[in-house]
Amino acid sequence: MRRLHRTLLLILAMLFLLEAWLWDRLAPVVARVVHLIPLQGLKDGIRRFVAQLSPPATLVVAAIPLLALSVPLKFLELYTIATGQWLLAILVLVFVKLVGVGVTAFIFDATRDKLLQMAWFARMYDWFVWARDWAHAQIDPVKARVRHYLRLLKPERAGRFWRLFLRMRRRMQRA
Repeated sequence: MRRLHRTLLLILAMLFLLEAWLWDRLAPVVARVVHLIPLQGLKDGIRRFVAQLSPPATLVVAAIPLLALSVPLKFLELYTIATGQWLLAILVLVFVKLVGVGVTAFIFDATRDKLLQMAWFARMYDWFVWARDWAHAQIDPVKARVRHYLRLLKPERAGRFWRLFLRMRRRMQRA
């Protein structure tokens, strides 16, 4: 039971870090794309509009584009699954995920200061920062072990790896 619990925690940590990795990679890309849009006046207007809002109103403003974008794309995803177009469904799923994380990163960057003025949101944000650190603490030792074993698989070390593998196998069979 303890081993199952540990495995489930590792899977949870990997999923959380996948989201964090996507966020980290897409936030600069979205920032560059937004920078390329030649509507600087519109972008400045959006920033001024958000600056005038109260924090709860900013939360509503942040949620509207996410819902307006993600709901139709989710329906497209369900349609492709229902019609049996599995490859297209996978592509739509990946596209929805990337667009969703990218848009969320942009919106959060534009509204972060206002949202962090709400105590509950600041606590939730701190919890997510803590959860990210926790996930790294769970995954980093596993990544180090995997790297170690991959180094053992290099052609010049393959004989040593198989000796180690067979020794571990014998130990497990004895236990």
